[in-house]
Amino acid sequence: MTITVDDAGSGDLLFGMVIGAYRDEPQAFCYDVIDVRYFQTDLFRKKEYLTQTTFIVNQLLNRLQPKPEEEIHVCQGYIFDEAVEELRKTYGERIQRVRVVGEPQRLVEIAYLDEIRNLGYEPLPERDEKRAKNFFHMMRWLKENPSMIKYAKTGWPRLSRYRMFKPYQQKNEKGKFTALCTDCGKECSVPFKPDGTRPVYCKACWAKKKAKR
Repeated sequence: MTITVDDAGSGDLLFGMVIGAYRDEPQAFCYDVIDVRYFQTDLFRKKEYLTQTTFIVNQLLNRLQPKPEEEIHVCQGYIFDEAVEELRKTYGERIQRVRVVGEPQRLVEIAYLDEIRNLGYEPLPERDEKRAKNFFHMMRWLKENPSMIKYAKTGWPRLSRYRMFKPYQQKNEKGKFTALCTDCGKECSVPFKPDGTRPVYCKACWAKKKAKR
């Protein structure tokens, strides 16, 4: 009997990350989500997603209640490095790093796809074979749906080369931050750093909301 832990979505522009745990006999599967805010701004720079990964893996294993004779296989991805160190304090040599394939990988991937479909995004059928194409497909969708950029991993440093993501990584000279309005998608200045969890409005859209109130 084996419990396998895998992830999906860590390399995708949209959403956070799904972590799943699968028991092969009897078959059981559960998963949880690392919120996208852990891949944005300060939380990403502080690598808080690694701490959150450790927490979620422990929670999933507690739900499955590993038996004394069960091995626990954990994906080789760096995202699990800290989690494995902690797990070995409890489970010792039963923790093994593996390249996850088959049913555990399939179920975690399905869980991630379900989550991004819930945002209104339809993933490419060939996303696994064409990662670069997948990235630009997601980015085009965000351009067409600017209010959904709050669900993007805007903390990635490499995104600074793209104009649409710069507002989430730069501070202007007057002590304000440049952002994209949640409603109209236009660039605006705000006195706080956008974190992807609360809406941002330009002066015009904010005035409309105040008027409705």
